[in-house]
Amino acid sequence: MLLLLSLLLHLLSSATSSDLSTDRAALLSLRSAVGGRTLFWNTTLTTPCNWPGVHCENNRVTVLRLPAASLSGQLPPNTLANLTLLRTLSLRLNHLSGPLPQDFSHLSQLRNLYLQGNHFSGHVPDFIPSLHSLVRLNLASNNFSGEIPYGFNNLTRLRTLYLENNQFSGVLPDIDIPSLEQFNVSFNNLNGSVPKGLEGKPKAAFIGTLLCGEHLDNACNDNAGENGSGNSTKSVKRKLSGGAIAGIVIGSVVGLFLLLLVCLFLCRKRSGKTARSVDMAAIRNQENVAGEKPFVGAENGRMSNGVSVAAAAAMSANGNTKSEDGGNLSAAAAMKLVFFGNGTKVFDLEELLRASAEVLGKGTFGTAYKAVLEVGTVVAVKRLKDVMISESEFKEKIEGVGGMDHQNLLPLRAYYYSREEKLLVYDYMPMGSLSALLHGNKGAGRTPLNWGMRSRIALGAARGIEHLHFQNSNISHGNIKSSNILLTKSYDAQVSDFGLNNLVGPPSSPTRASGYRAPEVTDPRKVSQKADVYSFGVLLLELLTGKAPTHALLNEDGVDLPRWVQSIVREEWTSEVFDIELLRDNNVEEEMVQLLQLGIDCTAQYPDNRPSISEVAKRIEELCHKGKHADVSEAD
Repeated sequence: MLLLLSLLLHLLSSATSSDLSTDRAALLSLRSAVGGRTLFWNTTLTTPCNWPGVHCENNRVTVLRLPAASLSGQLPPNTLANLTLLRTLSLRLNHLSGPLPQDFSHLSQLRNLYLQGNHFSGHVPDFIPSLHSLVRLNLASNNFSGEIPYGFNNLTRLRTLYLENNQFSGVLPDIDIPSLEQFNVSFNNLNGSVPKGLEGKPKAAFIGTLLCGEHLDNACNDNAGENGSGNSTKSVKRKLSGGAIAGIVIGSVVGLFLLLLVCLFLCRKRSGKTARSVDMAAIRNQENVAGEKPFVGAENGRMSNGVSVAAAAAMSANGNTKSEDGGNLSAAAAMKLVFFGNGTKVFDLEELLRASAEVLGKGTFGTAYKAVLEVGTVVAVKRLKDVMISESEFKEKIEGVGGMDHQNLLPLRAYYYSREEKLLVYDYMPMGSLSALLHGNKGAGRTPLNWGMRSRIALGAARGIEHLHFQNSNISHGNIKSSNILLTKSYDAQVSDFGLNNLVGPPSSPTRASGYRAPEVTDPRKVSQKADVYSFGVLLLELLTGKAPTHALLNEDGVDLPRWVQSIVREEWTSEVFDIELLRDNNVEEEMVQLLQLGIDCTAQYPDNRPSISEVAKRIEELCHKGKHADVSEAD
């Protein structure tokens, strides 16, 4: 009996050893095919469980994470498929290419598959919809093509499906998975209408495509078929007689002619006026189209209808565009535009009101416009909303803002105050905001933000905020975020929107500055300097990861940016957090990790555990000097 038991234990031990040895052989085959010397695994060890990137449970490999490991070439068959108990596979941010091996279908336990940021190509393999255990699937930023398979509906446990920045074409299938929280098909060659099962997804998930839908900027044609093919239009045409069609055409022509006559009459009637008056609906329409876009530069392709700034400045309490004297701008101009400093006043209020304007974006404190004056001067005008304080108090506070003078603070040039309108005039920054550069179009022709540029932006922003904090211990910015970091042509940071949190009333929404707001802040009008440091820490993490913290579910684990970074660092997968554009820089990994740690320190849960902004600026400056010395030594 004892002999039989001993033999059984030996067989079980042998089987376990054999399974682990199979996993080890599979990993070595993978390294030989795509890794080479980039995977520094100690092959003298009989177990692979202590190799970097490998995690085991019960003597089997269950997790393989090799992000940004310089892997290249095609994944060979009979390698990863032999890791039959694999639950998480992360090969993101490498240089892998070709199709995925068909034997991936053997990975029946796979829950998380992260392949983004490679060069994989071909159609989505048939086996992926059969991996019923998948919870997270990220195929973004590859070269996958063909149609998106309807079979994704078989993945009933799926919570994340990222397919953006590929070459998928055709119509978008109706993917209706109740558990699906994160979804993105942007920047693909998709057309037709957004199917019913995906109508609730944010419109950012569909940008860069030809998809249409009620909640998108591109509304579907009423006659468009379910797949955008226009079949219903054809059926309508077949049902209409020739006489009916002719009647419709004649009626349309007559109606158009009458409309032109009315327009001509109105234009002649208005031509004698010395000042223009614009229907407020035009401004409102622009604001609705702009949505929550950041305060960015003109190169980002915003719409412009040549609207006069007067439409904003001459608005009365009942919502129309007439000023208190009945619509003539001369009365509005009697209220002077107040300039700061001793600079030359190259324009007055009336010239500003006559300037053509286009919406830059809607921000926390109001709508921003790019205004082009007749003399050619270009300025940015912010039309404040929800200003609840008296005129005297407003002037006192705004003069404090206008008195701020620092190379890393966007200077306030002038302001206008009336009962109905409050306008602020700034220098126009054609390079736009940090948010636009980080999260905007990443196609051809875009200048990538390398380590030198990002560390310089971080240092400039820190110095600007430090200058604010230095004025008084009670002074804070209150709204630090990447869309408020504007950039000069040499990529120097200029912090905007400072000093405005004390001018406005209670927030209209509890989500104001969400993603950046410190946990102890309950009223955005009352933000401490340590809360500013928290927001700046989130900004640093955004700079390093390339992820936007304002998204509720921005990453693979569905948590906010600081917690996600901390979880990755705890697991010693620090390289996985960095933006792919940063990983191209050599010899600065140490500086990047130190800046990442600084961002973590700034986002500490308790304010007393956060450094001061002066300490933050000093640490970033040291990193910048260290990076410069590293570049020089490398050149030598």
